[in-house]
Amino acid sequence: MRSNSAKTRAVSMAAALPMIAGALALGIPAAHAADSPARNALKGTKPLWATAKADKGATNNGAQVKARVYLAGRDASGLAAYAKAVSDPSSPYYGKYLAPKQAQARFGATKAQVAAVKSWLTSAGLKVTEVTQHYVAVSGDVASAEKAFGTQLHNYAKGAKTYRAPAQAASVPAGLKGTVLTVTGLDSAPHKADHDDTLPPPDAVFKNAGPFSSYYGSKTASTLPDAYGTKLPYAVKGYTGKQLRSVYGAGKYTGKGVRVAITDAYASPTIAYDAGTYAAKNGDKAWKTGQLHQSLPANFTRTDECKASGWYGEETLDVEAVHAVAPDADVTYVGAASCYDDDLLDSLSKVVDNHLADIVSNSWGDVEANQTPDLAAAYDQVFQLGAVQGIGFYFSSGDDGDQVANTGTKQVDTPANSAWVTAVGGTSLAVGKGDKYLWETGWGTEKSSLSADGKSWTNFPGAFTSGAGGGTSSTVAEPYYQKGVVPDSLAKANNASGNRVVPDIAAIADPNTGFLVGQTQTFPDGSQQYSEYRIGGTSLAAPTIAAVQALAEQARGGKAIGFANPSIYAKFGKEGVYHDVTDNPTGHGLGVVRVDYANGLDATGGLLYSVRSLGKDSSLSATKGYDDVTGVGSPANGYVSSYANNSSKKH
Repeated sequence: MRSNSAKTRAVSMAAALPMIAGALALGIPAAHAADSPARNALKGTKPLWATAKADKGATNNGAQVKARVYLAGRDASGLAAYAKAVSDPSSPYYGKYLAPKQAQARFGATKAQVAAVKSWLTSAGLKVTEVTQHYVAVSGDVASAEKAFGTQLHNYAKGAKTYRAPAQAASVPAGLKGTVLTVTGLDSAPHKADHDDTLPPPDAVFKNAGPFSSYYGSKTASTLPDAYGTKLPYAVKGYTGKQLRSVYGAGKYTGKGVRVAITDAYASPTIAYDAGTYAAKNGDKAWKTGQLHQSLPANFTRTDECKASGWYGEETLDVEAVHAVAPDADVTYVGAASCYDDDLLDSLSKVVDNHLADIVSNSWGDVEANQTPDLAAAYDQVFQLGAVQGIGFYFSSGDDGDQVANTGTKQVDTPANSAWVTAVGGTSLAVGKGDKYLWETGWGTEKSSLSADGKSWTNFPGAFTSGAGGGTSSTVAEPYYQKGVVPDSLAKANNASGNRVVPDIAAIADPNTGFLVGQTQTFPDGSQQYSEYRIGGTSLAAPTIAAVQALAEQARGGKAIGFANPSIYAKFGKEGVYHDVTDNPTGHGLGVVRVDYANGLDATGGLLYSVRSLGKDSSLSATKGYDDVTGVGSPANGYVSSYANNSSKKH
């Protein structure tokens, strides 16, 4: 059911809202640089790749530019400080959230500020195309953009392509200092996200081949060669909600009364049917009428460039995983018009402006090197506006480990690197008989295929294929809540003052110990049929943790947890709250035997046998205590109930 409306969260607040003075040192780069006599520079608007060596000369004056001028609002530093105060369990303002109208009245741009920005832009010859609470969008030629933003626009080589970018940082008139947060769109390089998963394209069917284990170790590959000195088990068919609820300590909680939003790009045309069918087939509670909503843009764009159909499976996984773990939670899917950052920002803003949910799951991102400071500032503003309303954002940490194999550079993913979101890492999960938690490793896979004679595993343990994203940011400073928990060896890996380390928490992600998902797919005869397969990625971990947070919010008496990181780190070290995940929980090497159809559908094209080793995440390691694969660990039996123990505290 499509729904574009939301109830405003009622918050009991004094008429005069408390003033929180001082900026918050959470590692967010400042939007403004030092003044010149007549202009105020916008730091970070010239991308790092726009170097003198790459400069190919001035952009044609007649070329067209589309840009967004993001508004700083009436109290940008106060927004950051209040977001910290309401999120920190040790603060007297903890949990004193604002309703959307209160947040806009306290921190949003004034009518006078908006009018001043519009006047400045139009006087330079640009056309205002859209005005929202967050930005003023404009279009026009290069000459007008150069006049407005006080910089020349040049063409620069970036890899094998050429893009437009400012020759120096953009600036605004000095009279607009404190009014403009940043500007995006002056550089023409693509700013877009990928969904973090290992999904097949839904326009072609994909099935897993057996044999399968029904729980970890239930069926051994006794006729295949040994690995790690023993016979390995076959991969599970795919864990279900019942198993995940058991190992992550759901107890009696179901997410009743809690609202969860999911953001991705585009929208699956069969989501209602697929989600309902999956629940019925796998023992999940049936969806109630009106429990699943969609909030979609008027039009979708860039469908070929973004491979829109590939996002259908992402939405399906996210929706089914949330419902499997939190079967009574209300779920709203918010689809972006494309995979570009501007459209994804719009979908996040829609959640915040209408308070569609307290918990927001996001299984998409890009590498940190592709994020520019102007976009980081725009994202962080939305996250802070969410925090002051009691909204928490959960982002998958990525599926390429340290990113060296993928990009050649060790780096983290974004927006998971933001100090204002909860970055969710991934594990390989062993669930035993009776839905018993056995162990987890950090998710990192090495693959070794069966030799032609069937007597050995080729080049065992094989090459790295995928793993949970993590590591140390190069751009975001160490947030206060990580200090004293994250080891200096990680926090200070890039500089002595310390940086943000990813992830914060973790859950099941390994597709070889993954989740069973159901989706309508296209079969070779052209028919559209519902089919099920095992899936993984931190795309699975993020909605799983979002669902666990829904259970925790219910345990808390329905009080919003909001931005969760201060609470997550405050619980670190408390007995029974987290599984301390390591790469070697049993004292010997671990792996599963996976059997795949060569054609992805059936055995007519033959079968492919391989060993997928566990706990081999590139240069990253899951170790005792905090680590850069699983963060503080995964939720244990005491995690959800720890919020119930705090539910009676007054804030």
